[in-house]
Amino acid sequence: MRAEERTELPSQSTLHTKGLGIAALGGLVLTIDIPLIRLADGTIWSILLLRSGTTFAAALVIWGFLGLSGRRLLPMLPGRMGILVAISYGLSGIAFMGAVFATTTANLVFILAFNPMFAALLSWLFLKERPKTVTILAMVLMVIGVLIIVGDGLRSGQLIGDVLALLSALLIAVAITLSRVSGEDMGFAAIISNILPFFLAVPMVWINGFAVAEPGWILANGILIYPLAFFCLALAPRFISGAEVAMFYLLETVLTPIWIWMIFTEVPTRQSLIGGALLICTLIAHSLWQLSSGARERYRTRHHTV
Repeated sequence: MRAEERTELPSQSTLHTKGLGIAALGGLVLTIDIPLIRLADGTIWSILLLRSGTTFAAALVIWGFLGLSGRRLLPMLPGRMGILVAISYGLSGIAFMGAVFATTTANLVFILAFNPMFAALLSWLFLKERPKTVTILAMVLMVIGVLIIVGDGLRSGQLIGDVLALLSALLIAVAITLSRVSGEDMGFAAIISNILPFFLAVPMVWINGFAVAEPGWILANGILIYPLAFFCLALAPRFISGAEVAMFYLLETVLTPIWIWMIFTEVPTRQSLIGGALLICTLIAHSLWQLSSGARERYRTRHHTV
């Protein structure tokens, strides 16, 4: 029996490493999303229509290609939970696009960084996984950081955009938590979810007209960048915890304002930088603690079974 356990433990470690790699790739690719939206230079509904439509089409093509190649097809929506996950991602995408056009990029990505704390809070409420004292302290500090940013948005007339960013972060955390509860592969559910914003955008574009100055950027985003990012981030909860997956959204928080500054010379306000710095520092400290704690736990488990 012990020999069997010894052979299983390296497999569990390998799966965890695989999950971290998948989430890291998704988080890194996601940092390009907002710059491509901005480069396309279009109206909110036109951008939403083009990005969600091409992403949905890309998902169908990939799914069909896998079927023709003879590989076992993964269900697009694994049961009722898959539908709930897709709805959560779809609504999050709508709120996200609204925030892109209603607040600064820095405010948006800083507030989206609250995602890991939302994930931990949802696990506490619905999975009865009480967070440790360190996580609770991190939540308090991050709430302060978000309030600083939202307060700045209130003064500058960007409050609606900041609230939409907060809603988007919450809905992503809901999707991650549901994915973790199900234990199913939700990679396609995250991409198929784009059918929801697509159908919402169709009548709006029909009424107001289609306006995108540089559609090539958003086509590249919808066909490659967005599907790859969310496929990876939706697949990762199968191998690692929801809090660990949410942690990799931090890459967008750190890198996207840099790309925006380099391309558009958009400089965040002082209040936004203060709140964002508090969020980032808290997340980095908490993430390092979480990873080291997990490593120690796996080390103790391995040596206990051996």
